[in-house]
Amino acid sequence: MGVSNVIRFIKGEFSGWGAAERFLFPLALIVPVFISFLINDSKIALVSSVCGMSYTILAGKGKVSCYLIGICGTLCYCIIAYKNGFFGNLALYLLYYLPMQVTGFFRWRKHMKTNQQEIIKTKLSQKERFLYFSISPLLTLLLGWILYKTGGSSPFADAFTVVFSVLGMLLTVKRCYEQWIVWLFVNAVSLYMWIIACLNGANCFATAYMWFVYLILAIYFLIAWKKEINNESV
Repeated sequence: MGVSNVIRFIKGEFSGWGAAERFLFPLALIVPVFISFLINDSKIALVSSVCGMSYTILAGKGKVSCYLIGICGTLCYCIIAYKNGFFGNLALYLLYYLPMQVTGFFRWRKHMKTNQQEIIKTKLSQKERFLYFSISPLLTLLLGWILYKTGGSSPFADAFTVVFSVLGMLLTVKRCYEQWIVWLFVNAVSLYMWIIACLNGANCFATAYMWFVYLILAIYFLIAWKKEINNESV
């Protein structure tokens, strides 16, 4: 890829942004940097937080570059999860998220809109929706029991985030708007887990803040994706 193509790609990734998005999204990234240095928070947690939020914002905008940043954020989060005893999350990010980031990059590039540098968004069929959302709770209970027996921290909350994050990432790669429903609940439970970790003395404020922003972004992009799909089906 030549220099001109790289520049064209970068410009395309920042096209289609509204005025509010151009202000609020960068603000969401700047706040944890300022607070992290103010309270001397873990720097690897800060990098993971900024990469994770950047990934979510770019994914919400349907930009394929989200996966390039997501790889860096995934590796940082693996280290943090290991240090805090969230072994379910560690296995999820290392064994699933990392290869899925690579898969998603190439899958999304095959389904781009012709008039702008964004993906074509889809939704699940009724059969798929029933299948995914009936099996996931059962797997959560099974994994929660396993994590409880192995002495992990918050085993059932950890199991919930693992199972539904697997589902959320799968729906992300499939470009389905239902992913944001899944991420909304995953982010809420994950936020709870990391708030408890912070209250127990873990140096991970940036990570807790990251999950809070994820929660807000999930609500925002759920509305935006559903609205876009409904408008295109009219």
